[in-house]
Amino acid sequence: MLRSLERILKPLKFTYFALFTIILFSVVLFFLMAENVKQETYELKEFQIAPEAIRSLKTVEDSVKTEQERDRAANDVLPVYRYSEDIAKNRPAIAASIFDFLIEVKKENVDEAEQPKEQSIEKMREKLKGLEKEEPDLQLSDQAIADLLAEEVEVLQNIKQAVIDVISAELAKPLRAQDLNFSKYEVERNLRLTNVVPLKIEQPVMSIARSLIVETELLNKQLTDARKEQARASVEPIRILQGQVLVREGQVIDGEIYRQLELAGLLKNQTPIKPILAIALFVFVVMSMICMHFANWRESSMVKKKSLSIVLAVYLLNIILMKLIALLEPEFDLLIAFLFPTALASVLIKLLINDRMAILLSILTAATAGILLQDGYASIVQMEIVLYILFGSLTSLYLLGNVAKRSTILRTSIGVSISNLIFIGFYLLMTQTSYELSELIFYAIAAFASGMLSSALTVGLLPFFETSFGILSDMKLIELSNPNHPLLKKILTEAPGTYHHSVMVANLSDSACEAIGANGLLARVGAYYHDIGKTVRPHYFIENQHAGKNPHDALPPWKSKDIIIAHAEDGAKLLEKHKMPIEIVNIARQHHGTSLLKFFVFKAKELGEEVKEEDYRYAGPKPQTKEIAVISIADSVEAAVRSMKEPTTEKINALVQAIINDKLKDGQFDECDLSMKELKKVERTICKTLNGIFHNRIEYPEESE
Repeated sequence: MLRSLERILKPLKFTYFALFTIILFSVVLFFLMAENVKQETYELKEFQIAPEAIRSLKTVEDSVKTEQERDRAANDVLPVYRYSEDIAKNRPAIAASIFDFLIEVKKENVDEAEQPKEQSIEKMREKLKGLEKEEPDLQLSDQAIADLLAEEVEVLQNIKQAVIDVISAELAKPLRAQDLNFSKYEVERNLRLTNVVPLKIEQPVMSIARSLIVETELLNKQLTDARKEQARASVEPIRILQGQVLVREGQVIDGEIYRQLELAGLLKNQTPIKPILAIALFVFVVMSMICMHFANWRESSMVKKKSLSIVLAVYLLNIILMKLIALLEPEFDLLIAFLFPTALASVLIKLLINDRMAILLSILTAATAGILLQDGYASIVQMEIVLYILFGSLTSLYLLGNVAKRSTILRTSIGVSISNLIFIGFYLLMTQTSYELSELIFYAIAAFASGMLSSALTVGLLPFFETSFGILSDMKLIELSNPNHPLLKKILTEAPGTYHHSVMVANLSDSACEAIGANGLLARVGAYYHDIGKTVRPHYFIENQHAGKNPHDALPPWKSKDIIIAHAEDGAKLLEKHKMPIEIVNIARQHHGTSLLKFFVFKAKELGEEVKEEDYRYAGPKPQTKEIAVISIADSVEAAVRSMKEPTTEKINALVQAIINDKLKDGQFDECDLSMKELKKVERTICKTLNGIFHNRIEYPEESE
């Protein structure tokens, strides 16, 4: 399966592969999530009996009721009035003017020797003309004017003062329209009490006084309107709340209820588009974050393709688990979403790819769970589930550390269970609800089960992902480094010298790879197996020879070189036969690259044979990765230093430098991305390690007896 997958993926550029995969996954993710936000609708009509209690699935403003409430609040505002001192002063002045006109006409009659009555009335009418236009209520008949003019000037003076005093006193009060009739009555009563108005002219005088009584408190329209607007603005929008019962079972759906159902989007003829658009936006953000991660990841195209496939596969697996829990949720009164394995995604991705991707997928998984595992009345994010999964995931990453053993995963799952339990305790306390003992026991079991499920599913799924995608995880490498592995036992028993040589190479390679940021664990494990091909003919290799017997002494150079060169391919085939990871197979095949067997070339030339150098080179290919290049250096260096009679620091440093320069000139590092700066680091690290191993032993003086 792995070989088929590689044949399919290898020709594709990562950009095209990622684009196709992301689009396809986005469509799948959209439809899986869109199903969760589709709200239930009802086929109802007005005046129908409600078949069941219907709750609102969202909070929405009821604009009709809001407007009605605002109108009511505005209507409840009392009008604002303002007392007018100008009116209180002007009305007595009008009264004074009327009587001044009468007195003036009266005096003119005296001066002109009793003008005709009609002429005097006409003069008075002329003087009152402008005033009557301004005061429609002030209408004096000719007879009334004649009667007033018939009185003495002194009488008119007394009446004038009495009228001014009475209406001034009355107008000093704040008067509104509803107060006028009573005020006019009071004016009449008070005038009569003055006893200055003759009975004959009482009617016209009272008419004048009554007409001058008007409102002194006027409506302040601007301030009143401002207060009405303030009252309208103070009314909070009336909302239909999420979870609110709009109609009970058996209740008649009247016009108002039908309007609310329509407003809440619960009728069959309504298609809510907003939740669907929200999911589309969510999917876009999620996929964009994954794309940005891989765009900034400096790794080979093949590794990125496999990693992207793994990320999407793990993400999809978690979504399927969420959907299964969501299907069971309605059957329980408790929040069974707490059973979800919180650390599954984070631990799998950490073991299969890296910490950074594990953190990203933990966040995305938590956010997705908030939507798919929501238990409310509307399509919203269930924040307690988001935090529950996020805390569990991050806890697992911290506890797992850099050691990827099954026992470590088990310990991590226990830590995750404790984290889950603490969070659920926080959640239950925050809800401030009383829970029965059975409910508390369930939540405790859910927290523990979540952590254990994370561990069980991780251990169960890890081999599947490793096999399917050809991923060599740290856990797999640690398993392969176990001395009890059949192939390592084979090397130890059949080629013990090679085994010890491999252990030394592993130590050198590990430290050198760590120094340049390469995979030290891969280099160490690969070094254990790199010479397994020597088990086919172990005694033809010097580290396995004893008593000074060397079978090559009896063989021609061309035969010896075939045996030596064959160990690389023999080892690769043996590893493939045992279905070892391709990275380990490549190390066995490439660790000698296309280097030249100089010893047998010289031997052949000494025997006078015609030598072609290409016949004495390994088949290759040259090292393709940093780890293989480092192993090739460590392999040559360890063998050379071991053969030195008296290794010193200077000799070791010179030898290491010579071997690296020889390989560099021979072009053995041309096909891997090992820089000169990194080569220098490898050289320094290997020298330091070798000097620590082959240091001169200090001779202590013998103690005197």
